Amino acid sequence: MANTTSCTKLTVLTLTAVIIQIAALSLFVFSFFPVKPALSGVSGLESFYAPHCNPVVHNQTETDLKSLYQELSQIPPLFDRLIFMVIDGLPAEFLLGKDEKPPRDDLIKAMPYTQSLLNSGMAVGYHAKAAPPTVTMPRLKAMVSGAIGGFLDVAFNFNTQALLDDNLLDQFFRIGWKMIMLGDETWLKLFPELFVRYDGVSSFFVKDTVQVDQNVSRHLRDELHAEDWKLLILHYLGLDHVGHIGGRSSSLMCPKLTEMDEVVKMIHLSSTQMNADHQAQTLLVVVSDHGMTENGNHGGSSFEETDSLALFVGLKNGVSDYKSATHNFVHQVDIAPTLALLFGVPIPKNNVGVLISGTFDSFTDDQQLRALELNSWQLLRLLEAELPGLSCEFVPCDGFSYGASGTGDCSGSMENIFCCLYTKAANLHNFWKLKKKTGSKNWDDFSSSVAAYYEFLNTASEWLSRRVTDKPVSSLAFGVVAMILSSLMLLSLIICLSREVHPGEKQYLSSSSNSRHRWPIDETFILCVVLILVVSMGSSSMVEEEQYIWNFVISTSYLLLLRKLVQFLPGSSRNALGLKGCNGRSSIQMSSILLLLISGRILRGWHQGGVNWTHLSDISKWLEHGGSKFIGLIQLVSGLLVLSLGLFASSFSRSKRKIVQVVGFYLLISGLLVLWHIMEYQDNSYASSNYHATILAQIIYAILGIGTISTVVAVPWIMPIWNSAACSRRSIDSLSSASTDNQYKSPLLEFKYSSYLIGLAYMLCWCLLQLLLQQPINSMPIFLLLMQILTSMLYYSHSSPRSKEWLEVALLYYLGMAGHFALGNSNTLATIDVAGAFMGLSSHSTLLSGILMFIITYASPMLVLLSMVMYISVKDDASYAVPTQTVELGQFLKVMLGFPCLVPLGLNSILLTAYTIVLLLMRNHLFVWSVFSPKFLYVCATTICIYIGVFVVAVTEIYVYMVLVLRRKIQVSGDGIR
Repeated sequence: MANTTSCTKLTVLTLTAVIIQIAALSLFVFSFFPVKPALSGVSGLESFYAPHCNPVVHNQTETDLKSLYQELSQIPPLFDRLIFMVIDGLPAEFLLGKDEKPPRDDLIKAMPYTQSLLNSGMAVGYHAKAAPPTVTMPRLKAMVSGAIGGFLDVAFNFNTQALLDDNLLDQFFRIGWKMIMLGDETWLKLFPELFVRYDGVSSFFVKDTVQVDQNVSRHLRDELHAEDWKLLILHYLGLDHVGHIGGRSSSLMCPKLTEMDEVVKMIHLSSTQMNADHQAQTLLVVVSDHGMTENGNHGGSSFEETDSLALFVGLKNGVSDYKSATHNFVHQVDIAPTLALLFGVPIPKNNVGVLISGTFDSFTDDQQLRALELNSWQLLRLLEAELPGLSCEFVPCDGFSYGASGTGDCSGSMENIFCCLYTKAANLHNFWKLKKKTGSKNWDDFSSSVAAYYEFLNTASEWLSRRVTDKPVSSLAFGVVAMILSSLMLLSLIICLSREVHPGEKQYLSSSSNSRHRWPIDETFILCVVLILVVSMGSSSMVEEEQYIWNFVISTSYLLLLRKLVQFLPGSSRNALGLKGCNGRSSIQMSSILLLLISGRILRGWHQGGVNWTHLSDISKWLEHGGSKFIGLIQLVSGLLVLSLGLFASSFSRSKRKIVQVVGFYLLISGLLVLWHIMEYQDNSYASSNYHATILAQIIYAILGIGTISTVVAVPWIMPIWNSAACSRRSIDSLSSASTDNQYKSPLLEFKYSSYLIGLAYMLCWCLLQLLLQQPINSMPIFLLLMQILTSMLYYSHSSPRSKEWLEVALLYYLGMAGHFALGNSNTLATIDVAGAFMGLSSHSTLLSGILMFIITYASPMLVLLSMVMYISVKDDASYAVPTQTVELGQFLKVMLGFPCLVPLGLNSILLTAYTIVLLLMRNHLFVWSVFSPKFLYVCATTICIYIGVFVVAVTEIYVYMVLVLRRKIQVSGDGIR
């Protein structure tokens, strides 16, 4: 025993490895995903002068700042007031069509007035491509500042902070504008104390599809007639909420579009009347922050998610036909510089956008070129900040340059390319000015200047948008090294524990050195799976379609187990061990594997997951064609099957019958309440906002939580404590044949019986919770996952004493990951179920909705981790090579908890470390933000899931162990007194 690792030492080393891993991961995340730095300050008078040219000092006050801007910009503002209307989640193709095709007929009929504006040329629409992550807060920041935010803005979206970067609203405030905001309270968090009037609503409470928009529209008519504001922001959330609940094809989608069309009509008619009365010139800009996938979610980088809208109503342009008014593609960041120059304020300092072509058609040629020049100067300043070597010293301060026109190709370093492109545009512009003075200017000269400016602007904008923020290489390297150290520590502990549990393994391998396979093929494959996963991480396509790897892994693993089982059937020539009396056990194991293969195949075909092949048919799409009532019936049947399977599994418990009956009754009540909720409220997706449905869901949460905790706390205390004599008289277990073993086997059996009942309660309660939270179509996969896990437990309970616990736990881990993708999850943020995260919430809570979102997303991995409590109970104690007469209870506790806790931690640490290295290597890849970074966020979230699951298993088993030891001491003390 000198070389064995004590329970305390194993625990300390494991905790040390986990702490190192957490610290290393935190360091890497905050080094790789820093908050993107921005140029300090705000754009002012200097923005109207060329870079390196000192502006003329003006002793202006806030009252004449607006006129000073107008004088220096040489561009008169076209409008007096701006109405900025955001329709959250509206895909541009709903209004503008796609691929040279108009929208569907039902979508055209849903917005007749807006379509008439486009057809008549009174509005011009653009497909404004949004940058990932496609969530609200970073998209709003992009539209008002023109800057691409950091990728971690997807996390800050749930806890918005004030926007400190230069932006349009602050520029408007500096010239004395009064601003009104109605709608999404994200605006109030971004711009606190900036609005003179406001009415904010929560953007995350997606169950509300009606009131959330009525709160905006109820003030609209009064505000349209008010004359004390210059900027009116309207942010409608209902359409986005409709998408989250029912998807693009929701029955509420067209009515919601019609409601938005009525708002556009009201605003446009009011603005037209005011323009006719010469009260004010008003521009209406209708935008969306992002689009949505077919199921209504967003966050990723697909066309459906990034296809946002930019519609300008009121511009005087030369558009005369519908096609030219609707098939224009720009970037979302282009909105900021366009609005800045339309309203006569400086372009925000960190803007990377380009003026939208077609929005300045009513300007003179001089003014259009001046606008492009101001945009070029702003981007040139940003380039100089990003490229210290960039210095176009030949940029004149007097506005004229007499160099060559620069018609040659620009090549070389990025500094040379940018200077060359800008110089070409500036020279053409100056050449046009000279010809204008002589009266010989022509259209070709103007067109050449515009084209040259746009060539520079587009090149600079694209480069700045892709610019990867400089990362501290030393911090990243230290984080990776620390993660490698943590992984090696966990793997070393697994190897040491395996040698202790199987002390004869080395001798067994030596004695079989002449065999064909030194390592069993199933063990070899389980280890090779890790290598397969690590290698696949370097491919963006395999990251997007990771579910295929897990499906292959789990199916192949079961086939290898079936092959191994057939080889060692009684009578088989490979049955070298000469096992007898194992016909029954082999039949049970073979039936279990066949059931696992069949259920796994159904799960694999339930959702066509991933990114590229979601349009292909699958079981879920076929069922959805049957209608909501058909899905509701399947959901009800799935709930009954889950409840029946759980109660059937409880009948195998060897605990005291009354204990099993009490736990079974509590599970039955919980299950019936879930079924009641399914029958009463989940037939209609929108009934979840019903008050009674919310109360019932809260009651279910309370019963499941209190019941589970009560089971964990109470079962070890009421579990019968057997002494040796009682053990012998009652013949508790067939393995307790020798009286010398009873002293050891009795506490072991008490521990295992308690673990079985608690583990079953964990699993069944988790499945009932998932039936409540998951989309109705996922109810049957929840049942199949529970059946797979219980079937695996049946197989492992009949495995031979020589079976490897690490292999079985690893296979369960793989089963959990395959189930994760079987529920429709992927490595894109768009598959996160937002709607279910508000089940049972009467108002928005970032913390509670975030917890529910995590529970829904990691339903399968957490179910497998909770099943480890049951796995410990079903393993034959003969498989634990622990001397029964000399060992303490802590020793077999270490052996029992070791593999269920260490193997998930070890496997996850390998994958986490490997993908961290991959992300570091791919930091300059084209898909680093759209594919690799979202996957890394999932890897981090999976790590948190593993930590939580292992913690729950360890704390549960330690608590059971301590209670049983305490009770036994009390019993011994009582026997001594008697």
